[in-house]
Amino acid sequence: MIAQDEQIRVTLPDGSVREYPKGSTGLDIATKISEGLARNVLAAKVNGVVQDATLPINENANVQLLTWNDAEGKATFWHSSAHLLAEALEALYPGVKFGIGPAVETGFYYDVDLGGQPFSQEDFKKVEDKMLELARQKQQYIRKPMSKADAIAYFEEKGDPYKLDLLEGLADGTITFYSQGDFTDLCRGPHIPNTGFIKAAKLMNVAGAYWRGNEKNKQLTRIYAVTYPKQKELDEYLFLLEEAKKRDHRKLGKELELFAFSEKVGAGLPLWLPKGTVLRERLENFLRKAQVRAGYSPVVTPHIGSKQLYVTSGHWEKYGEDSFQPIKTPNPDEEFMLKPMNCPHHCEIYKTKPRSYRDLPLRLAEFGTVYRYEQSGELHGLTRVRGFTQDDAHIFCRPDQVKEEFMKVIDLVLYVFNTLGFSDYSAQISLRDPENKAKYIGSDDLWEKAESAIIEAAAEKGLPTVTELGEAAFYGPKLDFMVRDAIGRKWQLGTIQVDYNLPNRFELEYIGADNQKHRPVMIHRAPFGSMERFIAILIENSGGNFPLWLSPDQIAILPISEKYEDYANDLFFSLQENDIRGFVDLRDEKIGRKIRDAEVNKVPYMLIVGDKESAEGTVSVRRKGQGDLGSMPIADFIKTFQAEVKV
Repeated sequence: MIAQDEQIRVTLPDGSVREYPKGSTGLDIATKISEGLARNVLAAKVNGVVQDATLPINENANVQLLTWNDAEGKATFWHSSAHLLAEALEALYPGVKFGIGPAVETGFYYDVDLGGQPFSQEDFKKVEDKMLELARQKQQYIRKPMSKADAIAYFEEKGDPYKLDLLEGLADGTITFYSQGDFTDLCRGPHIPNTGFIKAAKLMNVAGAYWRGNEKNKQLTRIYAVTYPKQKELDEYLFLLEEAKKRDHRKLGKELELFAFSEKVGAGLPLWLPKGTVLRERLENFLRKAQVRAGYSPVVTPHIGSKQLYVTSGHWEKYGEDSFQPIKTPNPDEEFMLKPMNCPHHCEIYKTKPRSYRDLPLRLAEFGTVYRYEQSGELHGLTRVRGFTQDDAHIFCRPDQVKEEFMKVIDLVLYVFNTLGFSDYSAQISLRDPENKAKYIGSDDLWEKAESAIIEAAAEKGLPTVTELGEAAFYGPKLDFMVRDAIGRKWQLGTIQVDYNLPNRFELEYIGADNQKHRPVMIHRAPFGSMERFIAILIENSGGNFPLWLSPDQIAILPISEKYEDYANDLFFSLQENDIRGFVDLRDEKIGRKIRDAEVNKVPYMLIVGDKESAEGTVSVRRKGQGDLGSMPIADFIKTFQAEVKV
């Protein structure tokens, strides 16, 4: 019989408590539950920390056994696969040097220095084959603590400068190596039990990446890849990617004539074409109406601001070196910056007159264009640009109003998402990193107040959330709405932030009911986030088939010959008066070609007019995706349209 002090109590996710011998591993626990579970366990989450399923557990603990169905299980699987990729590369490219190899949202990558050896997509297959050859050996991932001196000696002998660079920032006693087969890497883990779990591998892309993201450093080769525990699952993922390529917002944006980029204008600076501008304006008007109902007042601020404005706000200290550099004027004492955010301007609007507690909350809203420098390698269509418009608003309120105002903003964000069909999202409570408080401004007391307000508001709204440490803004915590796109990538769109710090830095005040001066609290919010990013995800999720109310061209009037152009034009003007927008296709083309072109251009309604329609004052209606709806009087079509377009 095992002594009581040699037993540990393990609490499982369902709340059940079981006893196991001290030193049992996650795999031991899984085996006691079922052999099937043991075959699928990739890692164990012990008291909130993910660790190897083969590590002993020596004290009472909450334990979750992670499989491929868990996000943290996938991340462990993919990080382990990065080590397998590195092992394959080392076998095929002698002398290769390694940077970092993290898991990402849809797989993993490894930054490597191939020492000038060529590498392209033509080399993918041999690397994949080598990975699977090694995986079939079922090599164990073995963890080994290392002293800093021994770790440095190892990589000095190996001649790997990037690992030596990483070691400089690590404290002695915190360093671990992982080995599988003949490959050893500097890594904190965790890892899957052995390589045998990896049954399918695919290299996805190769790109350049500066070491540590610094353009002054050497450019490495970044190899993106993905692995799966079954070949069938990889095949399904690759099929989904092919389907997603058809929805790529960069491709559809060009085909639908929504936006463009110009090298002469500058990288990361989108040009909105007429149809794209109509789309933007309709989104903006939709939110403006909702904001008026919610008590917001519109404001407009300049595209530049004095450098001192951002020194006061703290943005210059945090981001100045990585921003667009200050603009000089003929006056040597003047410096301006392209506006990187709208909040400092709104603080100055608040200060334009004395405020009473009766004036609060004050809600200021602006569709403000801001400019932030992104490295050229990070730019990506509309999702990562250097100039973008935020549907920004700042709520200045009393401390007793924070929770209520925060919950109202949650309602507004959900209204936007529900209206536009964004159903696959999660809410992320982004808090500061308790181990690195130097990254943030403000006192512990103010941070605790702000974080508590967000957590309580989200709980009272019944919003399912995840918590991420270290993801807060430098001035305050936030609630980020993470939306999945058509291929499962996660993007931050809507955001709400509680800020006690900027009101202090700008010395904002209001006179309270006690006739004393008080500081307001500031809530930052943007339901769309960035208009550019939001529209990119909207394009991909809809495949360019926008809701009728958003479509740049809602109708195409298609006369079957030039004889009916006058009737078509009269019809067009009549529909315009009913706020129905589109165009008349007067090209000398057969009607079949006109219909096909309208379908390709994602026009929702095609109105075909010929002899019968002209004589009877009707239209022949086709609905994209539904086909022929038959002939109907113009008034009936208008009623049909208006019933569908209502938002």
